[in-house]
Amino acid sequence: MSNFEILKILYVKYTRGFLPKILLSVLFSLLVAGSTSSIAWLLDPAIKKIFIDKDQSLILLIPACVVLAFGIKGFSLYYAKVILIKVAHEVTKILQSQLMQSVIKADTQTVEKKHSGKFISHLSYDIPLMTNLISTVILNLAKDSLTLIGLIGVMFYQNWKLALFALIMIPLASYAAKSLGKRIGKVTTQAQESSGVLTSYMLEIFKNHKIIKVFQKEKYEFGRAEKFIDDLKSKATKIMVVMVRASPIMETLTGIMIGSLIYFSGKLVLNEQLDVNNFFSFLAAMMLAYQPVRSLATINMAINQGLSAAKRILPVINTKNKISEKEHSNKLLVGKGDISFENISFKYNEDGNQILKSVNVFIEGGEMTSLVGHSGAGKSSLLNLIPRFYDRNSGDIKIDGQSIYDASIDSLRSNISVVTQDVTLFDDTVKNNILYSNLSATDEEIKEASRLSFCDEFINKLPNKLDTLIGENGFMLSGGEKQRLSIARAMLKKSKIILLDEATSSLDAETESKIQEAIKLLTKNRTSLVIAHRLSTIMNSKTIYVVDQGKIIAEGNHQELLKTSNIYKNFYEKQLRKD
Repeated sequence: MSNFEILKILYVKYTRGFLPKILLSVLFSLLVAGSTSSIAWLLDPAIKKIFIDKDQSLILLIPACVVLAFGIKGFSLYYAKVILIKVAHEVTKILQSQLMQSVIKADTQTVEKKHSGKFISHLSYDIPLMTNLISTVILNLAKDSLTLIGLIGVMFYQNWKLALFALIMIPLASYAAKSLGKRIGKVTTQAQESSGVLTSYMLEIFKNHKIIKVFQKEKYEFGRAEKFIDDLKSKATKIMVVMVRASPIMETLTGIMIGSLIYFSGKLVLNEQLDVNNFFSFLAAMMLAYQPVRSLATINMAINQGLSAAKRILPVINTKNKISEKEHSNKLLVGKGDISFENISFKYNEDGNQILKSVNVFIEGGEMTSLVGHSGAGKSSLLNLIPRFYDRNSGDIKIDGQSIYDASIDSLRSNISVVTQDVTLFDDTVKNNILYSNLSATDEEIKEASRLSFCDEFINKLPNKLDTLIGENGFMLSGGEKQRLSIARAMLKKSKIILLDEATSSLDAETESKIQEAIKLLTKNRTSLVIAHRLSTIMNSKTIYVVDQGKIIAEGNHQELLKTSNIYKNFYEKQLRKD
């Protein structure tokens, strides 16, 4: 994507709607330019009339006009900045909303491929650089360009020869800024990457805090943190060094110009081609022009920073999901809830290993069906294909004879609840975590789901019962309590299809017993697909499929598989020995 294309997108999608406000800011910038130019021009009559001609009639008027000019400049600049600050924050809100929507709607695979810290860095680091294009760049372009034009007009009015001489400074400053702008874009990209790495690392610290403690790796992590922080410091320092590198260049150019101007003006005054009052007015105009020239010369850096950030953010916002529904998709109507896998093949990446190989599975509606196999056999992949967290490479999945790929994703997922080993909870109350699956549920329905999932046993012991805040990912709750809460959430949805992935693993016998009882209530008369290493959870399944290396190698009920499948028999005998 070229810089022109990015600027076009930023205008069409984000700033065109605020054009009246931007133009109003430009109008105030015009007043800034006019008042600044008038300040320089007023020195001409002030020196001539008051100091040379000693005309007392203007001794109050000219100072009053100077005060007025400065007042107009100050208030105009204030309103110009305020308007664009508000516009910039509106655009920031739009960009942040679009970025969040993109992340929320993104395919599971897209989110999993990129560390969450990188997305956070986009939100906190890149978007401010983009909106700086509006709040700072537009303001400076308008204000400083108009001011410079006005001051150049004053200079030409006072003496066209000196004005032409002074204009040499502008192309020299522009040339210096161009080279610095390229450098700033490159360094900004490096700084963003370092910021993303540091954010990602910090999230890892939060997530693995106990692991760090138990393995006594505090010093090791101090060293890693120091390295990441030092890298970001180095990149941030480079940005600031490049930014201030314009100062010595501009100061030197200004010194050369003023020194040369004094020499050239002195010659003109001595030859009576220039009056002293004209010289001082010209000098004031040129000195006032220093700030806009410097600002315009360095604006290229801010533009490059914004463009660099846009190149990282816009692709995220504009990412098109691979998992999409047909233009005229059907509403999935679930009756009995039969699910059939027909020659399903699947791999996570185009160049990756084949995870599922021409799998055919039938899950009878209203019954429990289970998957058994070694880790990595493809069980979870089969389960994740049903709600379309991922899409198959070939084959078809049908629910009650309807292809899920012809149905709308919303109607498909509205009929599915998922309970996994890795329970995900929000930093919110117990009630809101249960309510998440069905926001319109009544208090009675919440209490009923809590009772059936045995959540009421621990909820009644909490300080604020259902209104107790459970902390980040429910850190206040035990593993079994979190699992029961996720079952209550699934119960409240009342969906016709239940998917359970290792929902009873890593639990003590008493907790497992309660969760198994809750699962029986959850799956009663519902189409259920269960993955479990503990066979006690699935022994009563109507059909059990044994999965090995992406293929179904055996099927039947518990008693049948003990006779026909060595893999299943080995699983069973190992668990008997453990128990």
